[in-house]
Amino acid sequence: MALEHAILVSLAERPGTGYEIGQQFDRSIGYFWSATHQQIYRTLKKLHTDGLVTFESVAQEGRPDKKVYTISADGRKVLSDWAMSPTPYQPLRSDLGVKLRAAEFGDLATILGELKAHRDEHVAQLAIFTGFEHDFYPEPDNLRGRKLHQYLVLRGGILSEEAFIAWCDEVISTLERQTSS
Repeated sequence: MALEHAILVSLAERPGTGYEIGQQFDRSIGYFWSATHQQIYRTLKKLHTDGLVTFESVAQEGRPDKKVYTISADGRKVLSDWAMSPTPYQPLRSDLGVKLRAAEFGDLATILGELKAHRDEHVAQLAIFTGFEHDFYPEPDNLRGRKLHQYLVLRGGILSEEAFIAWCDEVISTLERQTSS
């Protein structure tokens, strides 16, 4: 996926300024596709040049005008075509997995420490995701349309975090048993 598509999704949900899109990335989209504010502004400029978004300048007192972006009809077509196109298989890439394969060449206690730190980060991320689930989707069986789609993406994040934590638990437990024997 290109950043362009993530921004078009954001604008299809609601018009916004570059800053507001950046905030949406910080709060939601960024958990699944990250971008810096600088990348967002640069991409918005390209999307505008390509005719996929429009903007309205809104005057502000004592500050430069702000641009409120909206997805154009051409942008909706590009987004629709992209959403309907096949998604290529993404093979797993894991620095941590490769390090684990090299564990015999390093200090096992250090590698265990890193695994535990990664596990803790994924536990914290899972807590954020389950908080979102509880706060924003208390009755998932009643969801429709955009809210249902957002919920399903969130569920994918929750399940991914749970799986990674389970894998870390298995690896840590196995390596700790090995070092104690």
